[in-house]
Amino acid sequence: MFESGTILITGGTGSFGNAVLRGFLNTGVKEIRIFSRDEKKQDDMRKLYKNPKIKFHIGDVRDYDSVFNAMTGVDFVFHAAALKQVPSCEFFPVQAVKTNILGAENVIRAAIAKQAKKLIVLSTDKAVYPINAMGMS
Repeated sequence: MFESGTILITGGTGSFGNAVLRGFLNTGVKEIRIFSRDEKKQDDMRKLYKNPKIKFHIGDVRDYDSVFNAMTGVDFVFHAAALKQVPSCEFFPVQAVKTNILGAENVIRAAIAKQAKKLIVLSTDKAVYPINAMGMS
């Protein structure tokens, strides 16, 4: 299914993004795009993997245009970008809404506009019965 395809991983420098990257690195996938706002982690990954199949895109899911541009030619999207730390979301709930809700909407809209074949969106067990800002967002 993924053979010769291009994959975009939002939040690609995080733990899930790294796991997805490692899972696809030695397959027939044509390109793996890491999309995140953390240039330091991107540089660390670039040095660690040293693989021309990996392309890095600096951007933020809160910014539709940066998501839209990174999505060009993408077949499969793994959306993992989110604020996931409960204290951060509790202290800054509006930021959680901007990233976790509006950012997810931007990724979905861009995937539809760019006609991605599949979009896999992560959630959390806290969303089942949310009792805090992180779970609610």
